[in-house]
Amino acid sequence: MITVVREDREMAMSEPTGAERLATSQAEIGLASAAALREMHAARGRKALARAAAACRYAGVEEHDAQAVPRDPAAKAANALRLSAQVLAELDHSPLDPAADARCARNAAAAAAIAAQVARDHGGLTESSAAAYRAALKASQAAMQAAGSEGMGRNEELNADADSAEADASLAAQAAGWI
Repeated sequence: MITVVREDREMAMSEPTGAERLATSQAEIGLASAAALREMHAARGRKALARAAAACRYAGVEEHDAQAVPRDPAAKAANALRLSAQVLAELDHSPLDPAADARCARNAAAAAAIAAQVARDHGGLTESSAAAYRAALKASQAAMQAAGSEGMGRNEELNADADSAEADASLAAQAAGWI
């Protein structure tokens, strides 16, 4: 160990300085924070995906309805569900990135909105199906805001709004009989 003598104190060169300790600490907190954000976004994405799958089942949309270039609403719902499921399944194998993780949750919420439209149209326009569709749209919009340039997946208020809208959409889908 090399010791440097300064006029006010001795300092060992191998010891990290206060700024180095702070930077290391902030990096560790950043990783922990990014991991917590990933779990939050992934959980919201899984909930939206489950809601989309339930709406598809209700409407009779099956996995084989997915097409490379979907044209009808059922094919669009099946394709959106398939793509969102694939992305969420790969999330744990990608680098921590709250903005990308929030976009995955946003895409799952958008898939659920498409599936909600198909379920609403399949079951006939009732008050509960219309409310479930509106709630799905609201959840998709809230997820979009959380993932957008203002939030980038890190804004606590936007994330809380998206989580709340997802919970409301799930309750509305249950009330409509889709779940």
